[in-house]
Amino acid sequence: MRRRQSHDGRGDEGGSAVAGEQSVAVGGVPRLAVFLFPSEMVFYAEQRSSHRRVLTLYNPYNFSLSFKMWCTAPSFYRVVEAEGNIRAKSCVDLVVRHLDVSPRHWGRRDRFRMEVRGGGQVGRREIWAELRGGQEEEEQRGGQQRALPHPTSQLLPTQAHLPACTAVRSASQWAVCVAVAVLCVTVLMLPLHTDSNSLVPRWLHVSTNQKLVCAYTLGLVTMVFLR
Repeated sequence: MRRRQSHDGRGDEGGSAVAGEQSVAVGGVPRLAVFLFPSEMVFYAEQRSSHRRVLTLYNPYNFSLSFKMWCTAPSFYRVVEAEGNIRAKSCVDLVVRHLDVSPRHWGRRDRFRMEVRGGGQVGRREIWAELRGGQEEEEQRGGQQRALPHPTSQLLPTQAHLPACTAVRSASQWAVCVAVAVLCVTVLMLPLHTDSNSLVPRWLHVSTNQKLVCAYTLGLVTMVFLR
């Protein structure tokens, strides 16, 4: 079996595939939930700002975690601080840069794996990275055009009101996203039901499933912010 190679080019010899999994699960379920978002990274070849993506790793537990990121194609990516430690009730941002956006790699999908250790437990989480041609705005605009019906003359009388309505709607959506993000981060920082030594009132303790839902929602909101 091949040995793993870190995506920053400093891993062991023996290929770039993610392999050598340790026995960190019982029945296929990791013992430690890993809160890493967003769940997918998309890079656009013709948009330089998209060549850099940010992954956020959360630690909602009462103990510190050590982490390390692996990748199936370490020569294509550079990750700032691919391994390290994160304190209890904290989070850390990992910057991922795509190093080769040439046309021959368009459509390529690579896999990242985050492994965490702490509290005598081990967990892992996998996410995908994809390189696409063009720009992010063009792809979104193309999807909107495909969804819109054929233009008709009935739209002409209301065109003068469109800019103001769009601005109000965008501002309200932005405020809702910020509020949801703050709420999710707050829930993620609350202690679990199993934490008996916490100074937080018992009625504010949450379950692991509630943290997973909030972490997933926060990942979606993060994608909205990045776009």
